[in-house]
Amino acid sequence: MNDPLAELTCGDDNRAEQAIPSIVKMGASVIPGLLELTRSENLDSRWWAVRALAATPHTRTSDLIPFLDDSNPEIRAAAALGLSHHPGLDALPALIKTLGDNDPLTAGLAANALVKLGRESVEYLIEAAKEGQLNVRILALRALAEIRDHRAIPVMMKCIQEDSAVLGYWAQIGLERLGLDMVYIKP
Repeated sequence: MNDPLAELTCGDDNRAEQAIPSIVKMGASVIPGLLELTRSENLDSRWWAVRALAATPHTRTSDLIPFLDDSNPEIRAAAALGLSHHPGLDALPALIKTLGDNDPLTAGLAANALVKLGRESVEYLIEAAKEGQLNVRILALRALAEIRDHRAIPVMMKCIQEDSAVLGYWAQIGLERLGLDMVYIKP
């Protein structure tokens, strides 16, 4: 194969995807080159660079966090997905903020990354589930349901009584996953 980084930015998606395993095999030495590619003016090159960073185990969480603020939603989504593979507590505030991303895919992937952080993200997710934008609250509640931490019970009980069917759904799922399988009736 030619230079894997050149293949990554050749403009052919199949060739670029086939270059990923070779890039991963290059180890930590490839990280500076990938980070350089993330500064490209070419949107496609930037996306593939973030995609490759997400694939290599040598990527640090801090390498991906800045791309959650990229102007392009596809790059933000790739970064959020990458943070699912490279979870780190330093990403926690940025991921909570990204729950409110105007791209639903990016916001959902940020919620998935928060689930990977597990118990460490619970307090932040509880705060996000309490009030604010409905879409953020729903994603936070979904993440809490997946994490299964008893600290979330009060916010789940509160959300089950609200007028949002989706909030109620995730609150009930969360409570069931915590072993609280009861029927809740709104008075």
